[in-house]
Amino acid sequence: MASELHDLTALQQLDRLRHGEVSPGELVEHYLARIDRLDGELGAFVTVTPDPARERAAAVEALPHALALWGLPLGDKDLWRRAGVPTRFGSRLLADHVPEESDELVRVLDDAGAISLGKTNTPEFGLPSYTEPLANAPARVPYDTTLGAGGSSGGAAVAVAAGLLPAAPGSDGGGSIRIPAASTGLVGLKPSRGRVPAGAGFDSLGGFVVPGPIARTVTDAALLLDAMVDGGAYAWSTEAPAWDGGAYLNAAVHGEGRFQLGVTTDSPWSLAYDIRLEDAPRAALEVAIAELGAIGHGIEEFSLLPEEGYAPAFTTIWQGGASAIPVADEDLDRLEPLTAWLIRRGREVPGSQVVQALRWVAQYERRLIGQLAAYDAVLTPALAMTPRPLGWYDPEDAEENFAQQCRFTPYTSFVNATGLPAIVLPVSQTEDGIPLGVQLIGRPGGEHVLLAIGAQLEWRLQWHTRHPPQWDA
Repeated sequence: MASELHDLTALQQLDRLRHGEVSPGELVEHYLARIDRLDGELGAFVTVTPDPARERAAAVEALPHALALWGLPLGDKDLWRRAGVPTRFGSRLLADHVPEESDELVRVLDDAGAISLGKTNTPEFGLPSYTEPLANAPARVPYDTTLGAGGSSGGAAVAVAAGLLPAAPGSDGGGSIRIPAASTGLVGLKPSRGRVPAGAGFDSLGGFVVPGPIARTVTDAALLLDAMVDGGAYAWSTEAPAWDGGAYLNAAVHGEGRFQLGVTTDSPWSLAYDIRLEDAPRAALEVAIAELGAIGHGIEEFSLLPEEGYAPAFTTIWQGGASAIPVADEDLDRLEPLTAWLIRRGREVPGSQVVQALRWVAQYERRLIGQLAAYDAVLTPALAMTPRPLGWYDPEDAEENFAQQCRFTPYTSFVNATGLPAIVLPVSQTEDGIPLGVQLIGRPGGEHVLLAIGAQLEWRLQWHTRHPPQWDA
């Protein structure tokens, strides 16, 4: 059985755990062995914690089996502090940083019964949309290890795609869940602002950053989202209730409804950069349109209104958020060029300019939601290009590097700016077997609709049966 455990979905693994067909310790050992055997060429983890994981597995045995993630192995993104475990934020500057306290989301996942196997790879302070930090090995697409897995939750996505974890939490400030999910053939869900209480987004400048799930299936993503939303409250019950799934899991399992969908290939970045949709992601979009139409959804193409203020406002807020990273000015030369550029620019920007940018984005949010109100969800490409070769991003010219990221990922950041939910779904692949995805953007609080549509598409396309070469290793 052990050699086949990762073939099961996270939900199926949880079911086996609850029925005593496999123990938390056995599941932990299965994944630790796969990490040890396979991760050297993948770059999914930056720190593996086998002994704490084994101790945690033994402790979990005494917790209520009704916990949302009871005994399920996960990984902590290396932007989240876990007490006693090195947390480096993808930076050489923090190579020796070991926190004394854990972040709230880490505690929430623990309270839900999960078992951390270590820290997943992320770029420096999570700022870029690719995971090639100088502090660690790059996160590679398992289907072709010459390609970068995207970011900033690149390590988490690689771990799930290669069967090193059943599912993984990530965080998304400009596409950081959806970009690596699209690059590695996974489901990635960015929740509405405020949906996940731990790390709700209100603590980040502009409320851009929110945590969410990365998984192989829509139901697995919903399972993890329920645990993140509920906060593991069952852990404090003396008598755990019978577990019948959470609201989002139920939406994914039932997959009900026919909806009116808008389709657009427009991006608010197009007035600042030359945005070109490559043939491969365009073909993936056409696959999704055809399949969703065959299911019975209404499909209507439309154009986004041009927004000249978007690029300067987003860039100002992104730089402003970077300026608050606790790095002294005299230490900026020890950072990667892109990080140092973002921080320096952010510290040069007058406070009034940041306030104006935040005000502009708040008004843009109202305009965009109003424009999308005619649709239950909006379909876009996930990325404008296929996953980029390792080393493609300019290592020295920070402004060109930022522009490259915008050209690669022009469809994700405006969702963060407006606080909307969005899900990436893997719908096809290139002739070389590289996964291709699409994005569905929902109404405020509309995660259940995205999960229902995603489940319907998954039933038709069966993308969870496609695996990279490492899967059977």
